[in-house]
Amino acid sequence: MTDQLPHLLRADAQDNRDRVLEAARALFAERGLDVPMREIARRAQVGPATLYRRFPTKQSLIDEAFTDELRTCGAIVQAGCADPDPWRGLCSVVHEITELNARNQGFVDAFTSSFPAAVDFGAHRASLLRSLADLCRRAKEAGALRPDFVLDDLILVLMAGRGLSAAPPEARAAAARRFAALALEAFRGTTALPPPARIAL
Repeated sequence: MTDQLPHLLRADAQDNRDRVLEAARALFAERGLDVPMREIARRAQVGPATLYRRFPTKQSLIDEAFTDELRTCGAIVQAGCADPDPWRGLCSVVHEITELNARNQGFVDAFTSSFPAAVDFGAHRASLLRSLADLCRRAKEAGALRPDFVLDDLILVLMAGRGLSAAPPEARAAAARRFAALALEAFRGTTALPPPARIAL
């Protein structure tokens, strides 16, 4: 029994940690990053002290909660950039990230935010944006992307897509596909646009 006690304690601590992460992911996906830590603790059915013992700061919790989403986002961008047809690659990126956007408001908040209190994905985000910029340049050179397109336009679409999470859950996938298709039609368009909003991070 004495030998089993440390093992049981470790298993209990891991279970608490897993429940906190599960609750955080669900609440961030539903409502974005502004969810209070106490509410995450309540959803996970642990005390605040247990939550802070596992994750001393909210940023540490957000970083851990979005590890899988960041990996998924990176895979989407890499696959799009690897497509020999840059326009087709860009279309796949826009469609798939828009669907990710519709499913998880918190991840897109984190990815597009420049506020100090929000999570900063640092090198990962910068690397993804560089890859996207290169993909857009190649699509433009191929004549598929409007000549006045700038990377900020893609960020603008991601930010606008946050509203998809307000749609009923059963309609989000269809709404995301429609929204992505509309955005891509605009990316190909020839109608003159106002000056770009400089928002890329």
